[in-house]
Amino acid sequence: MRHPLRGGALAGLAALLALALVAIAPRGADASIHEYAGGGFAPRANSFFFHGGSEGLYASDPSSNSSASFIRFDSVVFRRTQESASKHEEMQQKTGLVEAIIVEIQDRDKIGGSYLHTDAICCTPELDKEKSCKVGEVIIRPNPDNPEWPKRIQTFFDGKNEETSMVTQTVSINKTGMYYLYFMFCDPQLKGLKITGRTVWRNPQGYLPGKMAPMMTFYGFMSLAYLALGLLWFIQFVRSWKDILQLHYHITAVIALGMCEMAFWYFEYANFNATGTRPMGITLWAVTFTAVKKTLSRLLLLVVSMGYGVVLPTLGGITSRVAALGVTYFVASEALELVENLGNINDFSGKTRLFLVLPVAILDATFIIWIFSSLSRTLEKLQLRRSMAKLELYRKFTNSLAVSVLISIAWIGYELYFNATDPLSELWRRAWVIPAFWNVLSYALLGIICILWSPSRNPTGFAYSEEAVDGVDEEGLSLVGSAVKGTGDMVNMHAFPEDKRA
Repeated sequence: MRHPLRGGALAGLAALLALALVAIAPRGADASIHEYAGGGFAPRANSFFFHGGSEGLYASDPSSNSSASFIRFDSVVFRRTQESASKHEEMQQKTGLVEAIIVEIQDRDKIGGSYLHTDAICCTPELDKEKSCKVGEVIIRPNPDNPEWPKRIQTFFDGKNEETSMVTQTVSINKTGMYYLYFMFCDPQLKGLKITGRTVWRNPQGYLPGKMAPMMTFYGFMSLAYLALGLLWFIQFVRSWKDILQLHYHITAVIALGMCEMAFWYFEYANFNATGTRPMGITLWAVTFTAVKKTLSRLLLLVVSMGYGVVLPTLGGITSRVAALGVTYFVASEALELVENLGNINDFSGKTRLFLVLPVAILDATFIIWIFSSLSRTLEKLQLRRSMAKLELYRKFTNSLAVSVLISIAWIGYELYFNATDPLSELWRRAWVIPAFWNVLSYALLGIICILWSPSRNPTGFAYSEEAVDGVDEEGLSLVGSAVKGTGDMVNMHAFPEDKRA
């Protein structure tokens, strides 16, 4: 009797394809120092603009000078074309205007002439006559509760000068929100303008962007969680070291990689928070540990599903195929992680992101289908051999994996909904939950494997047996709950308590 897992494989494929759609969704730049290296301005209505950055910022703490939240303009220089500069006289003043506009996302309707029933962004002579605005400037309707916002900072060209510099200044943030910075000009003669320099964005507790700040605390807790799991596993490992199976070494490697991964990400975020820039060395290590752990975790699920050490003594001829899939996945995952964590994601179009994400999504789908089809064959073999103890073990594992797939599909649906309904990152304070969930789910699955395959001083209840091939019943041991209990020894049920979050 075949075990009905084909639907689960298709569900897994659907989940991974949906994940690819989530990954293609646009994201904001995660950086606290925004560098500008000769960027150009794009036309919009009757204006030209350059996006200088956007971040979630918390309000300054008035009780502490060191807990100030601000946006600082450092060495911002505008350079116009020689043709544009030559149209003016040497002694002429204010021959070109560039404005820096800082707007909190809830005040976005106050930029432009919508309240004047016009699509114009820059003030026109007709609107100037009505005393609604000044010609040549961006139309801004002040916030009645805070007349200084949206913030406007003006920088003028003089005479025939081709360059002008912004005055170095700091804008304090006294209200929590998602802030956008735009550099804009209205004069068509400035077409071809370029910008260089940088802006520094800081939250009260450091330079981490607001939507990334909770992740530092999260990685700290996850480091402790992996450490606790590792200690419990190590104790059980040492108690039964004479009867350790090869599979136990694989599980140990995944736990160790998880500890290193979470620790590196915590220190990477801590350094980022202190300096405002991502430390290249730590980030590379964190990305590499993430890619290695993701690869080995998937390989562990695959070989367990194949019945390695339970139904099969070795993987035999498929070892090379499993290894090839693992190497391919590592390369694709490493490339994607490097681009997402070392590059500015705003530099990549949807097609470029699809090119980077699609291989990882396809490989993930391959893993899911192979895992469920292998589980189907393993359960069938155990049923035919009447290996009831092992069959019960694999049924628990199958049910856990199926539940995790269903939860993943539900969460992907929520993630798609979240991205679709929040294109401007107004819900930035909740955004950290989405990547954190996948880390928690991965940890929960690893914890379940640790419980089911806990080291035992008499592991024959789930180890491969030659006699099983001849149809001899292996019921020398029985499975109780989620641990393996032998006739001479019982696995300590308290060594690996069930994770309540799983």
